[in-house]
Amino acid sequence: MLQAEYGSFEKWLEHHHPKTVEEWVRIFKRTFRFTGGEIVNEFLMSIGYLHGAHAESCALYDTVLKERPMWKEK
Repeated sequence: MLQAEYGSFEKWLEHHHPKTVEEWVRIFKRTFRFTGGEIVNEFLMSIGYLHGAHAESCALYDTVLKERPMWKEK
């Protein structure tokens, strides 16, 4: 269903971007089984859709910004 409608999981994510954590959680729960707030939050931070994986004081923060994360593209 998701692939037929959007073409891929990546396109599905792009279609719904940007969203708040709460909005993402609702979308994931409606679309997938066994997804809760923590899973959705950690997953979306790990792929750059949500801010928060690295604080501005972190040594990796500038490296993260160079990768142009989706949360920066609002």
